[in-house]
Amino acid sequence: MPRSSTPALALSLGEPAGIGPDIALLAWESRAELRLPPFFITGDPACLRARAARLGVPALVRECAPEDAAELFADVLPVVPAGPAATATPGVPDTSSGPAAKAAIDAAVQFVKSGRASAIVTNPISKAVLYDTGFRFPGHTEYLAHLAGDPPPRPVMMIWSPELAVIPATIHVPVADIARTLTRELLVETGRIAARDLEHRFGIARPRIAFCGLNPHAGEQGTIGREDEEITRPAVEELRREGIDARGPFPADTLFHPAARKGYDVVVGAYHDQVLAPVKMLAFDRAVNVTLGLPFVRTSPDHGTAFDIAGTGRANPASLVEALRLARRLADRDRELSEAAPVGEDAPLLADGRPA
Repeated sequence: MPRSSTPALALSLGEPAGIGPDIALLAWESRAELRLPPFFITGDPACLRARAARLGVPALVRECAPEDAAELFADVLPVVPAGPAATATPGVPDTSSGPAAKAAIDAAVQFVKSGRASAIVTNPISKAVLYDTGFRFPGHTEYLAHLAGDPPPRPVMMIWSPELAVIPATIHVPVADIARTLTRELLVETGRIAARDLEHRFGIARPRIAFCGLNPHAGEQGTIGREDEEITRPAVEELRREGIDARGPFPADTLFHPAARKGYDVVVGAYHDQVLAPVKMLAFDRAVNVTLGLPFVRTSPDHGTAFDIAGTGRANPASLVEALRLARRLADRDRELSEAAPVGEDAPLLADGRPA
């Protein structure tokens, strides 16, 4: 059987005791109906076979090489074995599953860097479990940057949905530390990376980047905190001098209604919950985590391990489905640009906050 000229996506297993195996199986089960792009899973095949039996999913798990996955995908669930056995019980966090989750990530990155996968999609991991095994990175995003190169690139986490795209400038930072973590340099660098990747990978000519103020009413000209006048506004002005369409700072309470969303392509917020709460309210099952700034495409479902429903059949694969679709589109655009082929008149993925 001839091999596909387009490598499949690499999907890491994620936390074995969480819903990663569930949603991978459920997505594959609906592959024809949903017209999913081919993917293979990196991780323990035995874990997937056991979960398929538990869920009653008629998946034929087939071990294979990455190069064979695209041709096999219609008939079997391709798995490239990676790491130790994942023996954790669904719903029960277990330190022993940490090495299996990490090895699955390592393998996926290795395959995309070598061209044996076109992009990576990562299933949720448990940072608590990984920390117990000596993992010292704040999260998936930072670890992927570490694996991407030396020195590691600066990664930017963007949550994308058809309704809204957002970037938290500070990510997993305690609220008490946000004000001193937020700097002009951080915002400028975030804006540059967002502008570059939204144009290059998402096809948006001169993307409009709205910056959200830290304080109520964006500080109201410095009367409610000085951060927006002394940090955010100067960052916006510096980006504008560089030719980037940066705007703001805008008050958070008026930035996310439908009319406001027509005025930008992405929001850069000061902190995690400021911008993730609106996007999850609008598109909880459709939001996708996209890492900007990496030399390869990485997406992820925008939810966690959900230990409480792992192995029950109640997990919803919708966010993973969107992550797979978006990864395919971004990888295809990357390939077109690298081959210097005409991109054509394809509509951008983000325009006025609406789907293409």
